[in-house]
Amino acid sequence: MSAALRTAELPQEADTLEFGRRLGAALRAGDLVLLDGPLGAGKTVLTRGIAAGMGVTGRVTSPTFVIARVHRPESGDGPALVHVDAYRLGGLEEIDDLDLDTDLTDAAVVVEWGEGVAERLADSYLLVRLRRRADDVREVTWEPHGESWEARANGLLER
Repeated sequence: MSAALRTAELPQEADTLEFGRRLGAALRAGDLVLLDGPLGAGKTVLTRGIAAGMGVTGRVTSPTFVIARVHRPESGDGPALVHVDAYRLGGLEEIDDLDLDTDLTDAAVVVEWGEGVAERLADSYLLVRLRRRADDVREVTWEPHGESWEARANGLLER
């Protein structure tokens, strides 16, 4: 059973980065975040913000062709970020081949195009949907699944 959806407008790219930064600051090892939205909705921009909030190193780009990238925290403390693009994956077997459930023991895993594919990796996860309106404003909706996300999901609105 999931809690109520939360929604916010992200008028500028900087707003998407800031929302991601707040989300990244809340992440810990074992967290799973699924990103959903059409091409150009801002999934990778959001992930850049998540990386900044986690203090990880390395340029964050879409892992479309390499499928997954690992970014380590700059300070050496805190979880790594595993950034996955499930767009080219053919199904559950290919998700299993990535061994992401092992990564969840010491990293936070963010999966672009993850809805309908990666939910089974963890009992608790956050589903984040991004949409770009005709006026180019992004709308983000997030839905916590599991107890560990209920309280943290509310904090994402705070500026």
